Amino acid sequence: QVQLVESGGGLVQAGGSLRLSCAASGGTLSIYAVGWFRQAPGKERDFVAAISRSGGSTNYADSVKGRFTISRDNGKNTVLLQMNSLQFEDTAVYFCAANRGGVVWSTPGRYENWGQGTQVTVSS
Repeated sequence: QVQLVESGGGLVQAGGSLRLSCAASGGTLSIYAVGWFRQAPGKERDFVAAISRSGGSTNYADSVKGRFTISRDNGKNTVLLQMNSLQFEDTAVYFCAANRGGVVWSTPGRYENWGQGTQVTVSS
């Protein structure tokens, strides 16, 4: 079973950018679709973006369309989330998750493997 580790979170001013990375070990990430989710304190875990096995299909939450870009490098067993024009409302713990079904689901329950998360804080 693949293990996922997120990195790249931090503190950034509104309007700034961050790039999150999801690195896999113990397995080949290319057989999974990968999604990013986020959870703010006291709120549910929300879908952010997802990418298919080959990278040919992506899915984004309306709130991040045009600002965030998901991509993958299967040779490096890594999925990236480039976040631009960050807003205070983007503050959350960001998680990556993988599903063997290969579909760019937006529902957390469709994903079998989860990382521990990385904190993103946007100051206004």
